[in-house]
Amino acid sequence: MAAHEQYLLHLADNALILGQRNAEWCGHGPVLEEDLALANNSLDLIGQARLLYQRVAALRNDGKTSEDLLAYFRNEPEFRNYTLVEIAHSTALTPTAAGERDYAVTITRNFLFSALMVLVWNALKSSTDQELAAIAAKSLKEAQYHLRHSRDWLVKFGDGTEVSHARVQAALDHLMPYTQEFWTPCPMEAAAVRTGAGVDNTTLKASWDAIVDGALAEATLKRPAAGGYVTTGKLGVHSEHMGFVLAEMQSLARVHPEAVW
Repeated sequence: MAAHEQYLLHLADNALILGQRNAEWCGHGPVLEEDLALANNSLDLIGQARLLYQRVAALRNDGKTSEDLLAYFRNEPEFRNYTLVEIAHSTALTPTAAGERDYAVTITRNFLFSALMVLVWNALKSSTDQELAAIAAKSLKEAQYHLRHSRDWLVKFGDGTEVSHARVQAALDHLMPYTQEFWTPCPMEAAAVRTGAGVDNTTLKASWDAIVDGALAEATLKRPAAGGYVTTGKLGVHSEHMGFVLAEMQSLARVHPEAVW
C-alpha cells in the first residue's frame, strides 16, 4: 500500500508542481489569449492533483490525511515529482528575477511532459486501481489538449523567425536532459507495475520518441543528444528550485493552518 501511495503521490506531485509553475504566467502572458490558456492548463493540472491526493487520503483512511495536507504540509524530500516540472522558466541555471522567464522554455517543458502524460494516462485507464483508472480517463482528455497547445506553439516558434527558432532550440537543449528521469526505473514504479496499478514508462519511450521527433521535424528543430546527469526528483532529491516553489505555494496555508475558507 505504501508503494502504491507513493506512485499516486508521484503523479499528483507532477501535476501540482507544474500547475504551480505555469500559474506564474497568470497576468504576465505574452498575449491575452495565452494568459488565459496557460491559466486553464494550470487549473487542469491542479484538478488532477486534487483527485490523486484525495485517492491517497481515501487509502490511508486515517481521519487526518487530506488533499490540503498533502499539498501544503509536506516538505521538499517528501515530494516525488520529476525535476523537469520544478525548474524555472529560463535556460539560466540560476535565474534571479521573474523578468528572466522565457515562454519558449515554458512551452517546451509542457510539450515534453504532455507528450509523456498522454501515454501514461492512456495506459493507466487499465489500472487495477479502479479509482486511478477513472482519474486517468478524465486526465487523458486534458493532457491531449495540453499536448496540442504546446505542440502548436513549439512549431510556431521553431518554424518562425530566426529569434524564435534560436530561443526554442536553446530551451530544448536545456530541458531534454531532464527527460531521462522519465525512463529511469525506481522501486516505487516497479512496485506499482507488479500490482498492475501503474505503468512501466520504458514501454512508452518509443511512442514518446515518435511524438517528439515528429514535432521537432515540423518545427525544424534539432533533437539534442541524450546523456548527462540523470535527475532524481521522483526519489525526493530535488533541484535548488524546488524549495522556492514550495515556499511560495505553501506559505499562506502554513501561516494560517486552521483557516477555513
